[in-house]
Amino acid sequence: MTATTIKDEELKIIVRKPQATELEKLEKKELVVHVNIGVPTRSYQRLYGTEPHIQVNDAFVDPKDIPSLISSHREAMNESDQAKMIVNIKADRECPMGIITDLKQSLRKIAALKINYAANNK
Repeated sequence: MTATTIKDEELKIIVRKPQATELEKLEKKELVVHVNIGVPTRSYQRLYGTEPHIQVNDAFVDPKDIPSLISSHREAMNESDQAKMIVNIKADRECPMGIITDLKQSLRKIAALKINYAANNK
C-alpha cells in the first residue's frame, strides 16, 4: 500500500513558524483557508523585494484583495460549512505585526472571524 499527499500550492515565501506550548490540530482540513506571510524566497526577491508579503494559494496578494479572495473560497464551500470556515495564518516569526493586523482588518470586513495561527511545538 502506498500513501501520498498532493501539494496544493507552491510556497513562494520563507516561513519559520513561531513556537508555542498550547497547540491543537485542525480536524477538518477542507474548512481551512491557508494564508502565508513572510519574505519571498530568493528566486522571487528580484520581483517582490525582501519585505514580507502575503501569499494565498500560488499568488502574492495585497491585504485589500483578501476580502474578495476569501469570500470566493467561502462561496465554493458547502452552505452548511461556510460558517465553520477557518483562516489559518502561517506567518514567519520575524514578520512585523503590521502586515498581520492589515490582514486581520481585511478578514473582519467579511466576517471571517475564525482565525488560527500556525506554530511549531516548543
